[in-house]
Amino acid sequence: MFRFLNIVWSSLKIALQEFRSNKLRTFLSLLGITFGIFCIISVLATISSMELAVKNEIKSIAAHTIFIGKWENGGGPDYPWWKYIKRPDVKFTEMKLVQLKSPDSINIAYFMNINDKVEFGNDVITGVNYYGLSEKFFDIQSVKVQVGRYLRQDDYDHGSNFIIMGYEIAASLFSKAERAVGQEVKLKNGKVAIIVGLINKQGQSLFNAWDYDQSILMPNKFLAQIVREENSGPIIMVKGEENVSIDALKDELKGAMRSIRKLRPTQEDNFSLTDIDSATKGFDSVITGMDIGGWAIAGLSLIVGMFGVANIMFVTVRERTSQIGLKKAIGAKRGTILTEFLLESAFLCIIGGLIGLIAVFILTMILSSIIPFRVFIPLNIIFLAVGICIVVGVLAGIIPAITAARMDPVVAIRS
Repeated sequence: MFRFLNIVWSSLKIALQEFRSNKLRTFLSLLGITFGIFCIISVLATISSMELAVKNEIKSIAAHTIFIGKWENGGGPDYPWWKYIKRPDVKFTEMKLVQLKSPDSINIAYFMNINDKVEFGNDVITGVNYYGLSEKFFDIQSVKVQVGRYLRQDDYDHGSNFIIMGYEIAASLFSKAERAVGQEVKLKNGKVAIIVGLINKQGQSLFNAWDYDQSILMPNKFLAQIVREENSGPIIMVKGEENVSIDALKDELKGAMRSIRKLRPTQEDNFSLTDIDSATKGFDSVITGMDIGGWAIAGLSLIVGMFGVANIMFVTVRERTSQIGLKKAIGAKRGTILTEFLLESAFLCIIGGLIGLIAVFILTMILSSIIPFRVFIPLNIIFLAVGICIVVGVLAGIIPAITAARMDPVVAIRS
């Protein structure tokens, strides 16, 4: 064991000496390895970060939740909007009936949404989301109030004019966002509302589905005083038990809605059932395509880099022919010579890989500052990079190492 560690240490020192004495030649030869590792790690790190961001975003949008509404997902020129526009909107009374007919549901909420303005004094902000919601909404959605309080049961029962405001709106209307709580603002049609809570700043997100920073939350009965329900795109949000599959919950809700709307067996559904988990499955194919593309580019780079490292090792063997002969003359075995050169080749590739990793680390800092999720390099991907470098180094150095190990000591010393 001690002998092997000594060989490893000697090979590492020789590899570093080779890099120091021939920096330009070694770096150019390792450029393929560096670029290959850069491609693999940058793609895998971005994909891994994106997958984590998507999962977190799905949880924030509504994990294991089904939305009952009027419109089906989709768009484009072939979208049959003329068919769906004839459907009736969901109603608050239907939500109450769904609660009775869906035992696999743990939380059900009613949700309304329009876009209008908020006024405070002479300041007006347009493009604000009005979210009208029932009491179970906060059990489905993870919304944190920074200052003030959440809406109470009395607020929902009586349609009180209390609202919770998004951070960016509050920061724009008041000198400090935290000062918003307790203030009165005017909404659509001059309706007065009192701010009782301030939502934590959300910042950028991948989907930007709810955009709480630019929203105000209020009881659905209060929003119904501002706009008619059918003009607010109402939906029913249903969160199922964790041990119940989304498909099973969909089947249950489909039966419940058909029963509530008294549809005959031959009639089509006049409602939609949408879940976020199914809607985001398309990302899997995108991620797979990116993964394949990254590996393809990296594979070509690593092959080029392999030839570069092999070239270095052939030159190294030629330069050290007399040393090899001397080592063999004093008793060094073929396996020792072979191991030394293979380890040296592997260490050279690891040096190239480390340069690639440093470049990826710089890239992650740049990307994290310009895209709506943090890009990081997981530890398992770093281990993968080191493993690839070792494998490539062994493959690149095996022929030169065998050549060195098979040398005749007498001929080698004379040369």
